[in-house]
Amino acid sequence: MEDLVSTALRWWMAIWPHVLAFSVLAINVVASVHAILVKRDTRSTIGWVGLIWLSPVFGAVAYALLGVNRIRSRASQLRAGALTVVHELASATADAERLAAAIGPPAAPLRSLATLVGAVTDRPLVDGNSIEPLEGGDEAYPRMLAAIDAATRSVGLASYIFDNDRTGRMFADALGRAARRGVAVRVLVDGIGSRYTRPPITSVLADRGVRHELFLPTGVPLYFPYANLRNHRKIMVVDGAIGFTGGLNIRDGCWLAHAPAHPVRDMHFELRGPVVSQLLEVFVEDWAFASGESLVGDSPAGGEEAPWAPNPAPAGTALARGIRYGPDDPEIGRIKLVLVGALAAAQRKVRIMTPYFLPDDAVCQALDVASLRGVEVDIVLPGDNNLALVSWASTAMLWQVLGRGCRVWMSPPPFDHTKLMAVDGAWALFGSGNWDDRSMRLNFEFNVETYDRDLASRIDRHISGVISRSRPKTLEDVDARGLAVRLRDGIARLFSPYL
Repeated sequence: MEDLVSTALRWWMAIWPHVLAFSVLAINVVASVHAILVKRDTRSTIGWVGLIWLSPVFGAVAYALLGVNRIRSRASQLRAGALTVVHELASATADAERLAAAIGPPAAPLRSLATLVGAVTDRPLVDGNSIEPLEGGDEAYPRMLAAIDAATRSVGLASYIFDNDRTGRMFADALGRAARRGVAVRVLVDGIGSRYTRPPITSVLADRGVRHELFLPTGVPLYFPYANLRNHRKIMVVDGAIGFTGGLNIRDGCWLAHAPAHPVRDMHFELRGPVVSQLLEVFVEDWAFASGESLVGDSPAGGEEAPWAPNPAPAGTALARGIRYGPDDPEIGRIKLVLVGALAAAQRKVRIMTPYFLPDDAVCQALDVASLRGVEVDIVLPGDNNLALVSWASTAMLWQVLGRGCRVWMSPPPFDHTKLMAVDGAWALFGSGNWDDRSMRLNFEFNVETYDRDLASRIDRHISGVISRSRPKTLEDVDARGLAVRLRDGIARLFSPYL
């Protein structure tokens, strides 16, 4: 027996280096094949394959932990089999004659943009809409509360943040009154965004008899602003006919007349017309995902209209389209294609407002190309950001646009959370999305594009007004930062894909 054990031990000692070498080789091959087949960016692929082979085992482990896009995979798995809602809007879809009158002939740049966005979103550009900009919570919240109080069929509300404060309780009270009147009320709050206040607003909603759900609730005990797969959308639809969307969360800080301790400027929009049906599509899908309840069904007995039926009756003259996007998008996200397309279509000027500006190289290059073509490109950022890491990382990459002629402006306090884009005073984009990777690929967002010249001009004038009160941020300012500050900002930029 001892001889048998001794022989086996000698045999193992002789072959284990070969087993180890073969195992390392197999791990490296598998990791390399995965990177080559999955990674779309050539430089990223070369970097990972090089690390895998130059640092055996360590490189493969690093790739498994950091190189595999688990966020997109997780999002796709979560949304697999989810309810898909598509409302019939053929009667409201703009025809060729209407497009030519409102946007221009088929060869016009904005017509090409409309074709691009249609292909990217697979949703129609609809006519007959009314879109009204609302300055912050001071204008938006009273309109939203009045709409809730006037609701007769349904109120669907989705918000990333819904605070348990004075403003939040006003909304909870209005939603409770609607529910007691027999209105179908559904409220969806993000699982992280619900934790900005303690106790959360969900307890207040429950006391008011309001049906509510959390979007991907988490077991993390504290609020974490850099969590992934969040529902960052802000949508409210009343009776399938009135919609609200934009950048506003529901919190006292956005209602400046309340003199909040941490004031926030923002802009929201009231929409009427067929485009509201596209807002409703997204809300119903998100609600079904979070709650398991489908709001799609036949009309009740007696011929009454179903609570969640859309009402696409025309209400104005604006052409508009909803753009949903998120981590379950194809590899190249929808909104990135829309932004690049809009920049390519610009002929005279582009105005952008965003609280968080961390675009990737492709978007920066599109901004630079527009500027080099002679287009005026103005980017307005908050002078005092509420997220220091984002501000540092953003500063570290501003040279990419400042060096090619884009102009950057830092708006004065209070912190401006507004998210707008206007092209040539003829096309505008608004909604929940920021110009950073978190919005473009990590969170679920919703924007609206419009080809209404009156509205686009109003948005352009609004941004120009903010610019008149802002200070310019120049390339000389960026280059004049001290070594310690540049190092801090550069380190923060390394985390920009996750900020």
